[in-house]
Amino acid sequence: MKIARLLLRLVLGGVFFGHGTQKLLGWFGGHGLEATAQGFEQMGIRPGRRNALAAGIAEAGGGTALALGLATPLAASGLIATMLTAIKRVHLKNGPWAANGGYEYNVVLIAAICLLVEAGPGKLSLDHALGIERSGPGWALAALAAGTAGAVGVHLLAEAAAPEPAAPPSEAQVAQQPATTASASAPQPA
Repeated sequence: MKIARLLLRLVLGGVFFGHGTQKLLGWFGGHGLEATAQGFEQMGIRPGRRNALAAGIAEAGGGTALALGLATPLAASGLIATMLTAIKRVHLKNGPWAANGGYEYNVVLIAAICLLVEAGPGKLSLDHALGIERSGPGWALAALAAGTAGAVGVHLLAEAAAPEPAAPPSEAQVAQQPATTASASAPQPA
């Protein structure tokens, strides 16, 4: 069981670290922070940049902590919040099946994270080495509740935020636009 929990922590932590650094840095084929922020805006998660930064940090930081077995319930709650937000904003409308862009993968990740919190990160973890390991059903439920609260908070803040105003065109953009003339905009005879 020691090795199985370590392997599960490393796999889950590595996957989340990868997703987070895709958002933040464009690593592993990701698009980076600005493109992720624009995508978040389009999904209605506003302000896009702040939320992209928060999601990237939660995934990269939470994934790293999970892999190390450090502050496991806290790391789990941040990762659960990002998965619940992804379900709500991206996958729910597609139904459960991943083949259709659904949420089954996210639910499996949440279940695996909750399992790790309930079972504990194991003896091969920083939580155990530092004497701060917290585990059991109560801790798993607390991580799930905190993650749910985080996802609800993101949703409520996104709904309350007005879309960011478009930046006015720069002088260079204005200079590149074709000039309109009175004759070009006037109605043409039939």
